[in-house]
Order: sequence, then structure tokens, then C-alpha cells
Amino acid sequence: MSPPQLQPLLTYVEHPVEEMKERATAFREEMQKRRTVRQFSNRLVPREIIEECLIAAGTAPNGANLQPWQFVVISDPKVKREIRITAEEEEWEFYHRRAPQEWLDALAPLGTDEHKPFLQAAPYIIAIFGKTHSRLPDGRRVKNYYVNESVGIATGFLIAALHHAGLVSLTHTPSPMGFLNAILNRPSEERPFLLLVTGYPAEDAQVPVIQKKPLSEIAVFI
Repeated sequence: MSPPQLQPLLTYVEHPVEEMKERATAFREEMQKRRTVRQFSNRLVPREIIEECLIAAGTAPNGANLQPWQFVVISDPKVKREIRITAEEEEWEFYHRRAPQEWLDALAPLGTDEHKPFLQAAPYIIAIFGKTHSRLPDGRRVKNYYVNESVGIATGFLIAALHHAGLVSLTHTPSPMGFLNAILNRPSEERPFLLLVTGYPAEDAQVPVIQKKPLSEIAVFI
């Protein structure tokens, strides 16, 4: 086992406390404007914007820095249509046969059903996979640890980056999602985590009336 290679922390910039408060408030206010959108415009989005957001996602902390994620960006209309058809088949089974009534009751205020037109309407679908194994620079195959945690953090970074860039997004998790490996020709060691739909909102886009829990309900200071 080789010793760790360390270097000085040169990227950290400390801000005065008042500026820190302002920056924290500004970011909180920006993220509070983010909404999950289900009606998308078909307006094209420059690929460079998606690339920058993916690079940001790739900076997420992860287990042993093995970076166990794979992002597959889909813009091909034929592939998007195939994903939609297969996802809607799985979703029909979910809404009409598999989902318990309690789950359906929880989803009812959001107005969701088995129909997923956004999978074709939006300019991009980003299929996010978690990788069970990685290849080291020397070619060795190693097991990845904390895959779901790492991929979840990277996905959060990506959602925030897309919002910050001026796009909207939707997380979609048809269950099961194994069909994505076949459609996208991904190896079995990559496991679908979720589909992230992104683009501009449709001009007539609507969102459910919801409330987020206040700080007192989501955090405890000890």
C-alpha cells in the first residue's frame, strides 16, 4: 500500500462573517426558487451548459475518491422515445398493480400518473448510474464503496448546478429501471440510479402548491 500523496489546501477562500451570512442567504433564496417541473419546452439547450453542470457534479465528495457515477446524456429523439415507452409500461404496472394505496395517496397532490411525456419533450435526459466497480490508473478492478451515497450527493450537485444555470429539472425513477442498461448499452456493473430530465420549462408550465418543512422540523442543534 503506497502512502497518501498530500498537498497544501490552496483553493479555500475565507470570507468575512457578514459576507458569509449574505452568501448563505443568497444561495438559500436561489435554491428556494427551484421547482420540479413536469412540462418542458422543446427549446434546444447548448451542450456546453450541460457539460459545465456535469463537471460540477463530478466534484462531489465520494467514497475513496473512486467517483462511482456514470452520466449518460440523451438527446437523440429515437432513444428518448424508447425510454418513454418502456418507462410508461413500468409506470402503468406501478400505478395500477404494484403501488400500495398509501403511496398512491401520497402522490395524489402532485397529480402524477403513468404518462411521462416529458421524457420526449425535454431536450435532455440524463441517465445516472452507480458503478459497483472502478478501474484504477494501473488497470486494476476494485470494488466501489458508498455508491448510493456518493451518487446521491453528485446528483444533488447536478440539480443545483442546472438550476443555477437557469434550467429546470425533474427526477424520475421508474421502477424497476433495469431496462436502461439495455437501451443505453451500459454494462451490468452500472446500476440505474435515476433519470434527470432537464431543459427550459414550457410557457404554460404549472407546479403543485406545496410547502417545505421549516428549519425547526428538519434540523436539531445539540
